[in-house]
Amino acid sequence: MRIVAGIDEVGMGPLAGPVVAAAVVLGPRHGLSGLKDSKQLTERARERLAGEIRARAQAWALGQACAAEVDRLNVLQAAWLAMRRAVDNLALTLDLALVDGVHVPVLPCPARAIVRGDARVPAISAASIVAKVARDAEMRDWDAVYPEYGFARHKGYGTAHHLEALARLGSCPLHRMSFAPVRDARRRS
Repeated sequence: MRIVAGIDEVGMGPLAGPVVAAAVVLGPRHGLSGLKDSKQLTERARERLAGEIRARAQAWALGQACAAEVDRLNVLQAAWLAMRRAVDNLALTLDLALVDGVHVPVLPCPARAIVRGDARVPAISAASIVAKVARDAEMRDWDAVYPEYGFARHKGYGTAHHLEALARLGSCPLHRMSFAPVRDARRRS
């Protein structure tokens, strides 16, 4: 039986925090229902499904690229780096990786890109959910370190509250300095 993983990333758009990717291998009888693109689920549904996925998947792993890597590489290359790290962290050797998107990153196994794969392929949907839940949890943890930015609330996205905090406080080490709103806030401070 071929070992196929779904791979997806989250966190390309935020002004702060890592890009997180997940690789998930679902067995043919995984028994999971309600899998879909993580953006189409409530936070509560994502949390519930992520627990079920982690318990029932044949294998799953996370990888990430930090804000400094986003700045150094660019956000797309950082996302691909996070995907490679997720595959490298899997306990299984893959025969194929199905990646959400248009482009195929360089991975240590054959890979195929699937447009809107997070809505069409259960293993990619599962990866989307696991990655989103993990990144959100990490941003809540960072909120305890940098409470003035409100990371628990907006997860690093460029909300009005976050932009106001940037304008008032400048950036912190979690911010992506190559992103215009962060760069502009640095110039003003």
